[in-house]
Amino acid sequence: MQGEPMQRMGMMIGLEPDMVDTYKQLHAAVWPEVLELISRCNIRNYTIFLREPENILFGTWEYHGSDFAADMARMAADPKNQEWWQLTIPCQRPLATRKDGEWWAMAEEVFHLD
Repeated sequence: MQGEPMQRMGMMIGLEPDMVDTYKQLHAAVWPEVLELISRCNIRNYTIFLREPENILFGTWEYHGSDFAADMARMAADPKNQEWWQLTIPCQRPLATRKDGEWWAMAEEVFHLD
């Protein structure tokens, strides 16, 4: 929606050591339906970084919508995305320090330079 303020967001999660190659392969060819859904849920400039050997994923994106919770609920309810998550979730190891209800642990933005 045009005119909505953009919000930069970030999140972290661990990656199972024996699933690193699988995760990389999956993300080398993300399903078009999943990419379209991400865009429809007002997410732009989405990037996932991997830090090895610690196997920590860091995701960052810009949110251009007005109701992040509703957009994330729409994403979670999508059948094709649920299929995608059946492949990606077994690769992930949530951080022990994440908040209740989080899978990926949200990160606070403390600095930005355009």
